[in-house]
Amino acid sequence: MQAHAFNTATDATHTAQLSLPAPAKLNLMLHIVGQRADGYHLLQTLFQFLDYADTLHFNPRTDGQIVLHTAIEGVAHDDNLIVRAARLLQAHSSTMLGADIWLDKKLPVGGGIGGGSSNAATTLVGLNHLWGTHHSLEFLAELGLSLGADVPVFVMGKAAFAQGVGEKLQPVKLPEPWYLVAVPPVSISTAKVFSDKCLTRDTPLTNIRTVLKQSGHNDCQAVVEKRYPDVRNALILLNKYVEARLTGTGSCIFGGFPNEQQAVNIATQISESLPSFVAQGANTSMLHRTLQNLTEN
Repeated sequence: MQAHAFNTATDATHTAQLSLPAPAKLNLMLHIVGQRADGYHLLQTLFQFLDYADTLHFNPRTDGQIVLHTAIEGVAHDDNLIVRAARLLQAHSSTMLGADIWLDKKLPVGGGIGGGSSNAATTLVGLNHLWGTHHSLEFLAELGLSLGADVPVFVMGKAAFAQGVGEKLQPVKLPEPWYLVAVPPVSISTAKVFSDKCLTRDTPLTNIRTVLKQSGHNDCQAVVEKRYPDVRNALILLNKYVEARLTGTGSCIFGGFPNEQQAVNIATQISESLPSFVAQGANTSMLHRTLQNLTEN
């Protein structure tokens, strides 16, 4: 039976030629240090992955079409970053192949943990593998930057100190604690946060050594707290148990714990008023660990 006869990601898991995770990330700090003439903000941020992910399922097509079988509410098929990423790779390759794609969605939309960017990166890396286009990760990261500033770090797959608009990456080795990630019931627009007049845009430059010693803060947090009371209230609640911070420009907040059980205990205590999940931090993304296992077996 052909893959496009199935309409759900669950069915696709039984037929897909390639299934790969699109993991979440955390911004452990996010400083805005300036703004370019074209409006893009200059950042310094520290990325770490989570072992918590969407899953993408791919089958090759011989007619060159890119078909995403999983609809995302409010996003047209051709506007989805998965479809855009696939077509971008086609445009920079000699392949005549297309793809059927299904998505098991787990990461919250607008949560600041990289759902759309991670989906795009997994599509670039996954189809590069499936189609045999043999592009380097560096080339794929450069392609991905046109889709979003966070795409390159997902393509490269290593925890990193990032600068520029997020594309200048320096791999780092960080502790890998367990995180409780709380998910307030709001979806946040990155554009609205970055266009807010109250956003701090002149945080002094720091360096990786200082960040690793002193951590840092998130310049977007004050704006998000002001605009979204649900996030402010969630921070107040989680701060009763652990130092809580905002990740990226989204709604998710997080705190770190030395072991899984401590994180689970707090998640249970706040569960009636604040949904959350628990996942371990990872310096190498689930995507790249999965691909390595595939190539070794």
